[in-house]
Amino acid sequence: MALILDEREGVTLYGHNTHALRPIASLTKLMTAMVIFDAGLPLDELIEITRDDRDTLKGTRSRLQYGSVFTRYDLLQAALGASDNRAAAALARTYPGGTDAMIRAMNATALQLGMTQTRYTDSSGLDSGNVSTAEDLARLVMATAKHPLFRVLTTNASFSVTDLWNTSDVGFVNTNRLVRGESWEIGLSKTGYTADAGNCLVMQATIAQRPVIIVLLNSWGKLSRVGDSNRIRDWLLKTERKAQHLSNSVATSES
Repeated sequence: MALILDEREGVTLYGHNTHALRPIASLTKLMTAMVIFDAGLPLDELIEITRDDRDTLKGTRSRLQYGSVFTRYDLLQAALGASDNRAAAALARTYPGGTDAMIRAMNATALQLGMTQTRYTDSSGLDSGNVSTAEDLARLVMATAKHPLFRVLTTNASFSVTDLWNTSDVGFVNTNRLVRGESWEIGLSKTGYTADAGNCLVMQATIAQRPVIIVLLNSWGKLSRVGDSNRIRDWLLKTERKAQHLSNSVATSES
């Protein structure tokens, strides 16, 4: 499933199965962060990682140790940039009203954004009950891209967060390798993977001076989302050059 949307014009440049409902894995974390920002929760509030934050569904690991203490901002950075599931669980647990209230807020916000096919069942995306469509996710990307912190939190190639319990730094690398190159101008990025969802990627990027939203779902090859993204960029660049050449030719013939 794929969707390329001209963000400025709101025009679909390419779409394939854009209404198909699919598990979305860690793309879920964009909504997790959005409801936290919308709630106005203090980003400097300290949050302790506890065993309640462990992944009992898939058994994924985390570099955030039990008993460590981080600011909410650092946990958002770990959840969005490195797709850390324990960070996402801690963010949901400490949301006003707890995890259940967080999930309700996520689903309510989805409806407000017109994401009528989207459902959330946890804050990390590990549960296959987190489902959406390419069209719904494009709406989410456009909404989150309006929050200035999303660019910082999702496009740093590498970063560290500070465990304030012992003042040690924990390093992470962005899960989207495209942000580590110089050939992309990316304003927002989020990857996802589970066996049910396959490899997923959403981005807001500028290609040939055109702001676009890219949504890729259910890519099964490990690097296919990277290859698909590069092919999309090359196609848009080639199309833009052809359009510019045609425009120049018409201007020359009319002069």
